Parts: sequence; structure tokens; C-alpha cells
Amino acid sequence: MKGTADTLLVLLMLTNLALLGSSRLRACVRFTAMQGILLGAYTVLSRWDDLSVRVVLLGIVSTGVKGVAFPWALFRSLRETGAQREMEPFVGYSLSLLAGIVFLGVSMWLGWRLPLPGSAAGSLVVSAAFFSILTGLFLIVGRKKALTQVLGYLVMENGIYAFGIAVSHELPVLIELGVLLDVLVAVFVMGIAIYHINREFDHIDADRLKMLKG
Repeated sequence: MKGTADTLLVLLMLTNLALLGSSRLRACVRFTAMQGILLGAYTVLSRWDDLSVRVVLLGIVSTGVKGVAFPWALFRSLRETGAQREMEPFVGYSLSLLAGIVFLGVSMWLGWRLPLPGSAAGSLVVSAAFFSILTGLFLIVGRKKALTQVLGYLVMENGIYAFGIAVSHELPVLIELGVLLDVLVAVFVMGIAIYHINREFDHIDADRLKMLKG
């Protein structure tokens, strides 16, 4: 199943590039939802030779939370705010894609330097994980809208999750589900914050929060 796991990781990396190059917020939420579905399938396939109820349960919960619950909350925030596009990001989309290619190169180098010998998770897991983490951090600091920054947070967490699934074989399922619950709560809190920002300021550009000073 290594080949199939690697295919999922390649698709994960492609969604990162799509997020960096897209200004349409709905498309960005869909790409993030796709990542959740890919990671749910990856959770199961990465442990295919030692499959257990615990692993299947984690894969199902991961898909439900990352691929359904989070996107539903974000789409609801989009409907409430009426935002459609990220028009004036801190970093333009062409430059963002260029940065993404650099991140991909750095991540591939890290994957080569930090291999996981004999891992059923696939040979690209370290590269995909680091690429997702770097992409998420870039979205957080390179975009203005609070909702896009929330997406960056989710993408970064997806990278951490992918790496954790690959290297942790004895982590109890309750701890893994607890991490997902923490992220779920964080996303809902961020959704509420986005709604109140839009209600008070008629926009969700996080950089304009400096108006609150003094």
C-alpha cells in the first residue's frame, strides 16, 4: 500500500499549491476539505499491514472532522460575512506560488534527510508533512482575511497530523482524538471571531484590527 499512500501524499501537496495560488475563498475551503478526506484515507492506508479498529475509527473521525465539520463551519462563516475573494493579500499569488515551489524543494530535501525506513506510511510523508506546515504558516502571515488565516492554521495542523500518524505507533486513540477535538474547538472559536469582526467592521481583514487601538 506504499504506492497508494504516496499517491495520497502527492495529492496533498498539490492541494497546498492550489491553496497558495487561489484567491477564491470557497475554493480554498474545498481544497482544505479535500485535504481532510485525503488524510482520513491516509490514516487507514498507512497502517494497512497492521490494521485495527482503533486505526479505522481514527480515520473515520479524522475524515468527519477535517473533511466535513471544519468545511461546514467555514462555509457558514463565508455565508455570514459575504466574503468571496482575498483581493489584496500581503503577498501576491504569483509570488505565493513561487514561495510554494521553494517550500516544496526544502520539504523534499528534509524528506531525504529524515527518511522513515520501512514505514508503510509512504516515502513522501516527511516531505508532505513539512510542506503542509510551511504552507499553513505562509497562509497565516501572508494573507489578510481572518478566514484565510484560519485555513492556514488547519493546513499547518494537517501537516503535523500526517507526520504524527507516520511516526507514532503506540499513541492511544483517546489522545489522538483529543488533538482533533482541540482543533475543532479552535476552529469554531475562530469562526465566531470572524463573524463578530465582520459585524463590527463590515470586513474580515485581520490587518485592519489595528483600528481597535486607542
